Formats: sequence, structure tokens, C-alpha cells
Amino acid sequence: MAAAGQWHRMGRLFEKAPALGRWPRVYSTSSAFAEVLRLPQKQLTKVVYPLREMAQYLVGDTGSGLIEQRLFDPSLEDIARAESVFEATDRNRIEYLSSAVRLDHAPSLQQPEGHTKKMNFFKVGKYFTLVDMPGYGYRAPEDFVDMVETYLKERKNLKRTFLLVDSVVGITKLDNIAVEMCEEFSLPYVMVLTKIDKSSKGYLLKQVLQIQKFVNTQTQGCFPQLFPISAMTYSGVHLLKCFIADVTGSLK
Repeated sequence: MAAAGQWHRMGRLFEKAPALGRWPRVYSTSSAFAEVLRLPQKQLTKVVYPLREMAQYLVGDTGSGLIEQRLFDPSLEDIARAESVFEATDRNRIEYLSSAVRLDHAPSLQQPEGHTKKMNFFKVGKYFTLVDMPGYGYRAPEDFVDMVETYLKERKNLKRTFLLVDSVVGITKLDNIAVEMCEEFSLPYVMVLTKIDKSSKGYLLKQVLQIQKFVNTQTQGCFPQLFPISAMTYSGVHLLKCFIADVTGSLK
């Protein structure tokens, strides 16, 4: 996916967040995030800041410098503000605009993972446009190169490219091709580790360490901090949304 005033499959960084504590009632937030804020502190940390939970294991096992922890570490207040950017209301509409190449193509939310064949454009309020792009690999559309590479090279207002990496599998040869493309085009990009709920804690830590080492030693344009997420438990998703809101200037 891509963020343009767009995001793809940052900008000012927040200061280090204070220790988690009782949520100040003076701040308004979405109903979904309000439910998260009612969780016990340990569970709240796991959902909102998954890298914090891993930090105690990663630092001791790897030594300083291998894991780039919490470069982007917004407060709960900042995350709540970002939630409003993504909340669909009468004044903040989230609209499907079009699909590149064939405008009669419409996205099907029932399609399984990996079936996006065209670039689908979604306008997020007045803030930015989110572009859902086809994945690379054996399921990639035949015109993938002409469609995706051309867009990434020529789109001047592209803010960030997001590469979705399966945390269970790790970085594959196909992921390497995508990384090489971003590096060749000098695109700033981010690695999002998906399906973190599918592995044991020990295996997940091993994967995070390996991918972090790859980012630290094999890339130049990749943001040093990984974003582990789960679509099932929503762990890490709030933080990623805040990151997108920040890089697109939506929190100003």
C-alpha cells in the first residue's frame, strides 16, 4: 500500500512516551480505542506497544545496536488523536475513489489475502489517500511491473511505502525483490510484520531479531523500527495508524 498525502504494503518523531498510567479523561478518543484503554496495563502495552513487551528479551540477548527500539514512540494521547483520522464520520469520510488501469474494477472485501490485482485508491478524510497495491510473487498480476514500478518511480507525492512481511515465514526471496526495488528507486519504506499472533513468543522473537538484523545491515532506505501487527488481536495496529497519521502530517 502507499501513502501520498499515500501509503503502500516518516517526518517528525514523537518524544518518548511517558510510563503508561491512568488515561486522562480530558482527552476524547474513539469508542474502539477507549475499550483498549480500559485494559490492564500489561495487556494494554501488548496491544498498543508490542515492541515494548519484546524489549526486555531483545536487549539482553542481542547487545546494544541490533534492535532499534521505539524510535517512534508516541504517547497514548497522540495515538488517540490519530484514531480520529481513521474514524469514518459525516465530516471525515473514507471513500473508495477508483482503481487504476480499469476504472470499472471495484474492490471485493470478500476476496482472500493476496488477491488484490489492481491499485485501489481510498481517500481518508481531508488528510491523505491510501493506495492498496497488489502483492508481488506468484499471485501478482501480469502487468505488475508496468503498473506498480511505474507508480512508485513517478508518484512525486508518495510519502511512504509499506512492505508487508509475514512474520511466520520471515523475509523471502520475493520480499528481497521488493526491498531491492525500494532501494533502487530511493523510496523511504517501512517493514510491517504481519500475523504476530500465529507464532509462539520464542519463535516470534527469533523472527523479529533476524528481520531487524536484515534491516540494520542490508538496507538504507528502510525505517529502522519494525512494526509488528496482528489483524486478529489488533496488536500494533493503533501504533501503525499513528505512524501513518504522523508521516502524512495529519496530526498537525
